[in-house]
Amino acid sequence: MDKTPNQKLISAFQENKCWMIQPLAERMNYSIPSVRRFLAKTGYFSSFTHNGKWYTLASIPRFSSNGLWFYRDIGFSKHGPLTHTLVNLVENSTSGMTADHLGQLLRCRCHAVLVQLYRKGQLQRQKHGGAYVYLATDPIKADVQEKALQTKHAPLPADLAVHILVTFIQNPDVDLKQLAKSVFQKTRARINTEQIQMLFDVHGVKKRPEFRSQSLAYTEPDFDPAL
Repeated sequence: MDKTPNQKLISAFQENKCWMIQPLAERMNYSIPSVRRFLAKTGYFSSFTHNGKWYTLASIPRFSSNGLWFYRDIGFSKHGPLTHTLVNLVENSTSGMTADHLGQLLRCRCHAVLVQLYRKGQLQRQKHGGAYVYLATDPIKADVQEKALQTKHAPLPADLAVHILVTFIQNPDVDLKQLAKSVFQKTRARINTEQIQMLFDVHGVKKRPEFRSQSLAYTEPDFDPAL
C-alpha cells in the first residue's frame, strides 16, 4: 500500500531532522509547491540561518528557554525569521543586547540586520563602552533596560576589585564567566562579565580567551551572575 503524502513527509524527517526543499521534494517524489503545501498542513519551522532555506517539522525542535534550537550549524527559532528573533531577544532581555552578544547566541553575524531594524524604528540603541547596546522600542520596557544597563556597567567596589584581580593573578587562564562565578561562590557578590572586563580595561589587564582554568571549571555554561 502506497504511503500518503503525510506519511512520506514524516518518514523523510525521521531519516533527517532538517531538509532543504529541493532534496525533500526529490525524496518524496512530489513537486516543490506540493511539498510546501504538505509542510504547511503538518506544521514546520524554517531556519533563521542559511537564508531560511532549511526546514524541520514543528514537532522536532526542543527549543531552549530563549526559543532557539540548533541542529548542527542550522538555527531555528520559535519566533520565526532572523529579524523577528532579534527583536524578540532584545525586547525580552533585562538590559539590552549588543551585536556581539546576539551573534554568539544565534551563531551567525547579525550586525547589518540590527542596523536595519534600528533604522526602521523596530529597535533602539545606545552606545556603551565602545559598542552599541540594542534596546526595546517600548518606552517603559526601554527605561527598565536602561536602568539595568547602568547598573550592569557600574564600577566595582574597591575591595571586590582587589579580590577579583588577586583571583585572576592566581588563575590567569580563567575566563570571565568562570571568574564571576568563582567570586560569587567566595564572596556572594553578584557581578557580571562586563564589570570584570571594565576593571581589566582600567588596569590594563590582558586576557587570553583561548585558555580555560581547570581549577575553576564548572558545568553551567549559561550562568549569568547578573541575574
